[in-house]
Amino acid sequence: MADYGIFDVMGPIMIGPSSSHTAGAVRIGRLAKKMCGKDFIKVTFYLHGSFAETYLGHGTDKALVAGVLGMMPDDERIRHSFEIAKQNNIPFKFIKTDLGDVHPNSVKVEMEYKDGRISHIIGSSIGGGNIKIIDVDGLKADFTNEFPTIILKYTEQKGVISFVSTLLAENGYNIEKMLTDKSDGVVTLLVEISEEVDDNIKSQILHNDRFLLTKYISGGY
Repeated sequence: MADYGIFDVMGPIMIGPSSSHTAGAVRIGRLAKKMCGKDFIKVTFYLHGSFAETYLGHGTDKALVAGVLGMMPDDERIRHSFEIAKQNNIPFKFIKTDLGDVHPNSVKVEMEYKDGRISHIIGSSIGGGNIKIIDVDGLKADFTNEFPTIILKYTEQKGVISFVSTLLAENGYNIEKMLTDKSDGVVTLLVEISEEVDDNIKSQILHNDRFLLTKYISGGY
């Protein structure tokens, strides 16, 4: 029998009307910003399943925009997120789509940047305000933000995984999960770690010249 905490049963402290369609949507938006990068200039939300059919009535659209603006599920400004995004010159749009065999409360959040880069995550709101990220720039994942996470992109080469895993292990960190994906000679590596990484070790990884892109995401929403 699965173990459940009180917040899994009662749900999060939030602005309504629905934990799945509002709190979960805010959290997906927040994680998209953390994982893709904060300096985006445009965001597109591809809504799937129940999200696509009911997003207007449940406020999912405002919740998603609030999330990418950095708001929490209990932020009173969620209902005004469209206006706040426009004040900050952040264009956004919603497109109904079919993301395939995924949870009905799912959305692809696609962010564009000044340098022409486009980055995305696909997230699912799985009930009670809980979420999971199932895709990061094409890398299939099962990411809940329970653990601190490092995301690295690099040109395919030997020794990278060994470098990261050895450095973490030698400094007392356990790797909870490691995922890799390769596309056009570029590898994406996602590493979930048992605890927050100290600044020195973090710097050795994130400022290493072999990486094209590096991100560190603290654990928790």
